[in-house]
Amino acid sequence: MSKLDMLTPDNSAIALIDYQPAMFQGVQSHDRLVTVNNVQILAKAAKLFKIPTVLTTVARDSFSGPFMPEVASLFPEHDIIDRTSMNSWLDANFRKAVAATGRKKFVLAGLWTEACVIFPTLDMLKEGYEIYIAADACGDLSLEAHNNRAMERAIQAGAVPITSSQYAYELQQDWARSETYEGMMDIQRAHSPYGIQIRFSKWALGEHASEGGAKAG
Repeated sequence: MSKLDMLTPDNSAIALIDYQPAMFQGVQSHDRLVTVNNVQILAKAAKLFKIPTVLTTVARDSFSGPFMPEVASLFPEHDIIDRTSMNSWLDANFRKAVAATGRKKFVLAGLWTEACVIFPTLDMLKEGYEIYIAADACGDLSLEAHNNRAMERAIQAGAVPITSSQYAYELQQDWARSETYEGMMDIQRAHSPYGIQIRFSKWALGEHASEGGAKAG
């Protein structure tokens, strides 16, 4: 296992943590709609590429509310793990779900970066996992809390910062990969500024237009 190896559908898993109304209310580090779009990029890419996915909430029924439905609805068969601990790794059900994936490369994203992301990051690194944090799908009480404290601490500890689209592109690798091409285009249209270019190219050149050439259409 090496951080020089690309993240692939066969070697990675993902955990999405606490995308709930109460947690979104505290996000001041990012435009919340950007975070909403980026976590959907992660979730839809995970669904498209059949990535083992763990979803977890904190105090769902007593304080924080349900996991955002745009993501939860993608995984109707999943039991969303509810906890009381800020640190997901302290929850036995979360640890069991992580172990059940059989993967050592884990992408993490959640609200907030300074607690619900960095805490399991540190513990999972100690347990021998490679951690990749999709920083643009996270959010925190302030930009300083997110960037200068949580993300820097995670990087110093050995985690790797990525973006949501970077993960999706890393899974796709080649636009000629026809089985996932249209799904990737749908993700980009819905949640990325690149969707504007996709719409234009399809309009100008026809629906057959593709970065992968004729084989991807």
